[in-house]
Amino acid sequence: MDVREIICEQNKVYSKSKILTDTTLHYCPGCSHGVVHKLIAEVIEELGIQQRTIGVTPVGCGVFAYNYFDIDMVEAAHGRACAVATGINRLAPERVVFTYQGDGDLSAIGTGETIHACNRGESIVVFYINNAIYGMTGGQMAPTTLCGMKTATTPDGRDPKLHGYPYKITEMLAQLEGVCYVTRQTVASAVYIRKAKRAIRRAFENALAGRGLSFVEIVATCNSGWKMSPVAANKWLVENMLPFYPLGDIKSVGE
Repeated sequence: MDVREIICEQNKVYSKSKILTDTTLHYCPGCSHGVVHKLIAEVIEELGIQQRTIGVTPVGCGVFAYNYFDIDMVEAAHGRACAVATGINRLAPERVVFTYQGDGDLSAIGTGETIHACNRGESIVVFYINNAIYGMTGGQMAPTTLCGMKTATTPDGRDPKLHGYPYKITEMLAQLEGVCYVTRQTVASAVYIRKAKRAIRRAFENALAGRGLSFVEIVATCNSGWKMSPVAANKWLVENMLPFYPLGDIKSVGE
């Protein structure tokens, strides 16, 4: 490689991970999922674990993730990704197993499976995409929908007296002994993206070391469900989501 090639490589703004396929994304323009996919793919490639990694996706906007990652993928029933990942990991402990789930999946129908997998300390990585809404099925209220936030089922805004309060399952899971790493990140800007990638790498490194379950929440946008432009959605996330869902590592043990 000559000097010009080295300079070009060092100044490359964007390069496609070899783990990602050439399939056209089905996600809405401005959706956070594509960014998170890229970060996960980059970390898998950098760690050299493509042939060892198995991803598990259930129902939700991430249901077609198997189209985008050139790794082994397994489809789970709605909410049951952590249970499926547990089975895979116990049958093939040499593999690196992760789940990719939305807030309506993980913190609603899948709450039980999630809590018990965390409590058992399964050596898997859980990626939790929190966009405060059911994006795939029409924009209904999710467990994470903020008070006052308008959705298809709360057209006047979420009323805690009627609909209950949003809850932070990430902080709840951090109390369980089997969880070694719990963090909340976002991909709303370049600075946040770099921090999110470091968290994703740390989670995979924990799985490789067999330290227990790592839980990575990504506070995300759903500009279609929120009825906003991508730019406005990112701004709204920073101003409204992050005060309620603060970023940073919540728990880190065993390193």
